[in-house]
Amino acid sequence: MPLQKLQFRPGINREGTNYSNEGGWYASDKIRFRSGYPEKLGGWSNITSSGSTYYGMARTLWNWATNAGANLIGLGTSQKLYVYGTPTYHDITPLRETQALTNPFATTSGSKLVTVTDTTHGANAGTYVNFTGASAVGGLTLNGDFQILTATANTYTISSPTAATSTAASGGGSVTAKYDINATDVAAYTTGWGDPPWGQSVWGGGLATVLGPNMKLWSIDNYGQDMLAAPRNGAIYYWTQDTSTWARAVTLTSLATTADAVKGPFVPTQTYQILTSGISRFAIAMGSNSYDPSSSSTTFDPMLVRWSDQENAYDWVPSATNQAGEQRLSNGSYIMTARASRQEILIWTDAAFFSMQYLGPPYVWGFNLLMDNTSIASPEAAITVNNITFWMGVDKFYMYSGRVETLPCALRQYIFNNINRSLLGIVVAGTNEGFNEVWWHYPSFNSQYNDSYVIYNYLERIWYYGSLSRATWLDSPLQEYPMGAFSVQNSYLNQAMTATQTTMILLDASTYPLSGTVTIDSEQITYTSVSGNTLMGCVRGVNSTTAATHLAYSAVTYKVPNQILYHEYGVDDNSGSAPVAIDAYIQSSDFDIGDGHNFGFVWRVLPDLTFNGSVSDQPMATMVLKPRVNSGTAYGAPDPSDIQSGDNFVTQRYYNVETFTGQVYTRLRGRQMAFRIESDTTGVNWQLGTPRIDIRPDGRR
Repeated sequence: MPLQKLQFRPGINREGTNYSNEGGWYASDKIRFRSGYPEKLGGWSNITSSGSTYYGMARTLWNWATNAGANLIGLGTSQKLYVYGTPTYHDITPLRETQALTNPFATTSGSKLVTVTDTTHGANAGTYVNFTGASAVGGLTLNGDFQILTATANTYTISSPTAATSTAASGGGSVTAKYDINATDVAAYTTGWGDPPWGQSVWGGGLATVLGPNMKLWSIDNYGQDMLAAPRNGAIYYWTQDTSTWARAVTLTSLATTADAVKGPFVPTQTYQILTSGISRFAIAMGSNSYDPSSSSTTFDPMLVRWSDQENAYDWVPSATNQAGEQRLSNGSYIMTARASRQEILIWTDAAFFSMQYLGPPYVWGFNLLMDNTSIASPEAAITVNNITFWMGVDKFYMYSGRVETLPCALRQYIFNNINRSLLGIVVAGTNEGFNEVWWHYPSFNSQYNDSYVIYNYLERIWYYGSLSRATWLDSPLQEYPMGAFSVQNSYLNQAMTATQTTMILLDASTYPLSGTVTIDSEQITYTSVSGNTLMGCVRGVNSTTAATHLAYSAVTYKVPNQILYHEYGVDDNSGSAPVAIDAYIQSSDFDIGDGHNFGFVWRVLPDLTFNGSVSDQPMATMVLKPRVNSGTAYGAPDPSDIQSGDNFVTQRYYNVETFTGQVYTRLRGRQMAFRIESDTTGVNWQLGTPRIDIRPDGRR
């Protein structure tokens, strides 16, 4: 029998069974398609070489340039607001209040836990506080930034880097405490059909959506060379371009009041999202308290769109001589999100989809309902590319190119059956325009963070998927590479740990990867799994460190720091100190001879694999052939009733394929077979062409 080409349809299809998708690809991880052929994804590397990192789970990225040419990146996390200016993350988190305290610290000898007394602190767990001016107490001098671990009305606790050497009921002298805005003051909500607006509101037919206590969702946009930012359901903050002192952002209300004491108090005090219209230069609040000339503290309206005067982000008071104004949307109970496209601003409510277009005076902005009874998974689930907008709904994908359409998806069942619906709110969309791709990062069924992705190639109209931990994503024209943020929420030991203990109980392990390496004090520890807040299978004293005892409330940091990563950079994972191989594979659906009436016997395969772009001297991938008797049996597991003595069945065959591998010889038999290419070594890049297989009929049993 002549050689048979293994030509599979581009894209991954899991809408039917493995066998019904014969002639296609069925499973993948960290691959893409180029001109119909699969290849390994590009690598990634830390955007900075300074070792700088950030706190919290990244939620939003925004990139802009100043008039002086500074290339800045705004980063909002669950706990902080940063501006990245090469090569460092600068903390510009707004301050909620500053307190002068006297002897606020209480210590216990031999413990890292410190209790702080401030009867008006108003802070929540997870928030950061900065102390200055402190003198020694219990052998500790507590100046610097500290994360609040627990909080009551009058006190809160922090963790010291070292243990106290004595017990002190109070001390520290005259201390200035500067409190960041609360990490838990926004977007901590549950939702269900028919409930009131956001914070207690509707999110798709009975879904219970919980973002968790530290789930602060930021919106960020630039207003000229300055930055506007708002935590969802919080105030609007303004950061004036300042690359010398990197001062903290302040409320837009305070700046506007300073500029105009009459109009300043009428700046929106609360919003779901702040954005700007680039050409016409408006600041726009999606969800806002309305304007009332008799009161500056009106009730928040989750369906109200409100905008400033043109070219003046400080003036939100409508008048005959300016273009400030507001409009309440008609369909839905709250605004989910908005995105600026080329000629319009697109707005999603919990139940409808609107277009907002600039008309000029006197109406300023016009609003059109584009579609009713639609959904969107999260505030970050939509992206516009080439003037077409794509978004993930709560149970399918959509696109808008002048009209709204359902986006056909060959992975719809697989994705929405494997997504953590209680955390749809952290889904994030992004583009990789160099490869004509739209990415969605989402939490898989039991994950508390984005650990999976699905990609739509809008040029070839195909889908593929895989696993990757990225909290947010941005492909900016101001950067050479797409950017994705890797985040792990810093945690602390919940109880002391011995030098031989192989489990580690944390205060919160929900965002830790399922395996990895952590650092406590000077010891590095690997773990193999996560169960609740416990890291399991710990191996102590790795990477030339020494196993030691550790006190309760010791900081536990993941070995790979929180960082923004350049993607399509190299061929390996360069997020740590040394390159790590990217495990990539693609596997076909089963194929057979004819309609599977006969068994097939394979004795030779001619691979067609290129390694262009590899940096290894001897790049290699592994080819796997996986036979089975029929669609109801496992690979390589024959049905005993269908097998005679002497039949030659092999579970599966693995063959290393290198640059000059012309053909490989094998010996295996099955009614159906699957073909797989995988790689797990550093320095390797590959693209699959059209392999050929020597397969002949080999009887019916």
